[in-house]
Amino acid sequence: MSDLGVVERLRAAGCVFAEEEAELLRAAAAGPAELDAMVGRRAAGLPLEHVVGWAEFLGLRIEVDAGVFVPRRRTEFLVGQAVSLARPGAVCVDLCCGSGAAGAVLLASVAGAEVHAADIEPAAVRCARRNVEPRGGRVYEGDLFDALPRELRGRIEVLVANVPYVPSEDVPLLPPEARDHEPLVALDGGADGLDVLRRVAAAAGEWLAPGGHLLVETSERQVDRAVTAVTGHGLKARVLTDDELYATAIVATRP
Repeated sequence: MSDLGVVERLRAAGCVFAEEEAELLRAAAAGPAELDAMVGRRAAGLPLEHVVGWAEFLGLRIEVDAGVFVPRRRTEFLVGQAVSLARPGAVCVDLCCGSGAAGAVLLASVAGAEVHAADIEPAAVRCARRNVEPRGGRVYEGDLFDALPRELRGRIEVLVANVPYVPSEDVPLLPPEARDHEPLVALDGGADGLDVLRRVAAAAGEWLAPGGHLLVETSERQVDRAVTAVTGHGLKARVLTDDELYATAIVATRP
């Protein structure tokens, strides 16, 4: 298949960055037949990351399996803040870890970090283990803090919780790539999008070390209610934004 043929098929399917995607697909395919199949899957609406099997995230190649939440570029802002707060050797947790992108970056960026990651979705856990454990971290399957070893209670210095925050009624409005190919549990945050955040905030104080930080991503329209959710459980919150990435993050600290 010619370069032009690949680009034309992708463009016809609505891929805005058809030329860049064509280059990635060609690099990932073992031959013309596989390339044709991969272009077909992408044209049918599968996320590019699911087709090629990986996503770039803060300079790392993160493996992303079909059916696993794709790490977003805006979440690089959240994880970058986590890295800046983690001292060498810090105890860090990547909660609702999905592919384990945050945990992998913490391990790659923070000298001697002790990193634990957890997710309720079995496919995500399998994927995260390939991204996190070869770098020296541990990955667990379970519901939020229930998945973590009890000995982490009161010791976590940096807790990244990339919780789902899309209100239930807005899930059908998401792009088909997310709505049709990522797990609902990684997208749906309940009636106002903050159900999972409230659960994390309610328990975070007993898991964080004194002075430890909880970092969560939210949307601009939810940020006031999200701050109320964390400060209501004794945490001191500050809001950080990045206009270029359209990212809003809350850093909530245990006094």
